[in-house]
Amino acid sequence: MASSSSSVETEAPTTTTSSLPSGSNEPGKAHIQPIAPPRPEDIYAQDFNEQIWFRSSLAGVMGGGMGLIFGIFLGSLDNPITQDQMGAKKQFIYTAKQMGTKSLGFAKNFALMGFVFSAAEGVMEKTRAKHDITNSTVAGCVTGGVLAAKGGPQAACLGCAGFAAFSYVIDKFIQRH
Repeated sequence: MASSSSSVETEAPTTTTSSLPSGSNEPGKAHIQPIAPPRPEDIYAQDFNEQIWFRSSLAGVMGGGMGLIFGIFLGSLDNPITQDQMGAKKQFIYTAKQMGTKSLGFAKNFALMGFVFSAAEGVMEKTRAKHDITNSTVAGCVTGGVLAAKGGPQAACLGCAGFAAFSYVIDKFIQRH
């Protein structure tokens, strides 16, 4: 049995003069840029963005917008009345009303969900001084409990358990922590 050998040719890296700093004649030495300290405006903006009320409000607004879009889409699909039973104009008005009603309902729920989850997670992070999966799981429990609170204590407990499990699975899937 004969074995064939293959030769692998590699090229040596070439250094161009454009990558060398001006005035340096040493080809292997890289030019190191000095690290600039952050400006006060950058520090202020970062501190502002890290505040719980800001993150929660932003999550509520973004959730509301997502709920509007979701409600418009689902509202346009929900039309049990055919065109044979009513005219095109009446059907258009009915569909528009359905879209508006569903959009507002979804927007309120999604805004509340985003706000409560973000606020609970922020409070947990600040209290525990840790950023881990426990924060989002507890925030999910709080959010599920708040969303299902109108249904009574059993519904709140089921909502808490369901949303906590969902948050845990999503965080494990994304592996954010």
